[in-house]
Amino acid sequence: MNMFIIEPEQLAKEGIIPGRVIVDLSRPDVHAAGHIAGAQHLDYATIVRVQPPVMGLLPDEAKLSAVLSRLGITPQSHVIAYDNEGGGKASRFLWTLAEIGHAHWSLLNGGLHAWKGGGLPLTSEQTVATPSNYIARYTGAVAADRPYILAHLKDASTVLVDARSPGEYNGSDVRAERGGHIPGAVNFDWQLAMDRTKALRLHSADHLRAKLAELGITPDKEAITYCHTHHRSALTFVMLKALGFERVRGYPGSWSDWGNQTDTPIV
Repeated sequence: MNMFIIEPEQLAKEGIIPGRVIVDLSRPDVHAAGHIAGAQHLDYATIVRVQPPVMGLLPDEAKLSAVLSRLGITPQSHVIAYDNEGGGKASRFLWTLAEIGHAHWSLLNGGLHAWKGGGLPLTSEQTVATPSNYIARYTGAVAADRPYILAHLKDASTVLVDARSPGEYNGSDVRAERGGHIPGAVNFDWQLAMDRTKALRLHSADHLRAKLAELGITPDKEAITYCHTHHRSALTFVMLKALGFERVRGYPGSWSDWGNQTDTPIV
């Protein structure tokens, strides 16, 4: 689609080149069993913060700085991320990079599923990076917190994209104190982005644009994506960026924040 998405075949052909860092957010056992050459493992728990009952918050800047430095990432690095579960964890990491203003990042289309499906090689050799000194500072450019959303609920130029399942959206599947959805939000289950006939790669741009337009999700609006913790909806964020949407935000905490409040409006 563009720089935000890289195909397995391209990555396999190019491999590790100067300035490129590959990050694997698969489960530890999956990484140990076989990963893309040069990829470093990153535990998802290190890039999210829990403040019960709210989950999926941004980590503090010092912790994130330490994680990025350990991986040898610099502000100039082109970071490519993947996982083994549809791209949610990898996308959450990339969204976090976008929130600190990191310019160069890509999601491996289809992740490990597509890589294996293409018969591309895996290795069990571990990569040890030369540590960097990354100083992470949040910009507020791609994050939308509860006050921000409350202020834009009646804004016709903003669209809330609920990436949860239809059951969560309509309140029949309750995973917080209250069920339902944010007023005005439209439901685009994150799995609708994936083409299961193509090893979980994203559907074609034309297909996705048409489906989104049917819901009123168009590039002229600011899109705010959310799910339960901004894990699934992080893939939605990356998808929208790849489709050319310029104004996209994600809601850290998502429904675990909104649905556990006593005074937030719910449909």
